[in-house]
Amino acid sequence: MPDGYSIVDPDDVPAGEFNTCETAVRKLTEPLGAAELRVNQVIVDPGEVTTPHTHEGQEEVFVSMDGGQISLADEVHDVPAGGIVRVAPETVRNLCNHTEERHVWLAFGAPPVGTVDGFGSYVVEDQAP
Repeated sequence: MPDGYSIVDPDDVPAGEFNTCETAVRKLTEPLGAAELRVNQVIVDPGEVTTPHTHEGQEEVFVSMDGGQISLADEVHDVPAGGIVRVAPETVRNLCNHTEERHVWLAFGAPPVGTVDGFGSYVVEDQAP
């Protein structure tokens, strides 16, 4: 990788699953060589809901690649393709899909907490909206 930048095609990164749910995730932090933030591509199939959670000390930004839904503080919001959502560390959030179409998101977290594989101060809520 050249100094100062990196280019990654998410399709070249194997998809795994989050450790708290079965939603597909491509962990892009290491392939990008990112040091100051975490980067994931999250693929939410119809009917799927990721685990409601907060992050102690980490703000997140979600970019909807093709339109999607996000629950913030127990309220579902429709986000248009290209829409961007910023979430404060203490706000309960999760991606959801109550449609018939697959939703693809890019998720950025800063500052980086935990490790690439372990999300650090990842606080799981008791119930999914």
